[in-house]
Amino acid sequence: MPKIKTNSGAKKRFTLTGTGKIKRKHAFHSHILTKKTKKQKRNLCHSGLVHTANVDSVKQLLCMK
Repeated sequence: MPKIKTNSGAKKRFTLTGTGKIKRKHAFHSHILTKKTKKQKRNLCHSGLVHTANVDSVKQLLCMK
């Protein structure tokens, strides 16, 4: 059996915290920022955690399970 490769897009987008949770970044903060308010851009710059409903699928992409 060959080794299972990690999904390249997932390894760039997700990181693990010290407690084992999966950290993510917000979308819509890369371009076309002129029409977005300061408040919206400020709230998008913070990182968040992957929702519990999606944790299993993200772990499968990262070959953690």
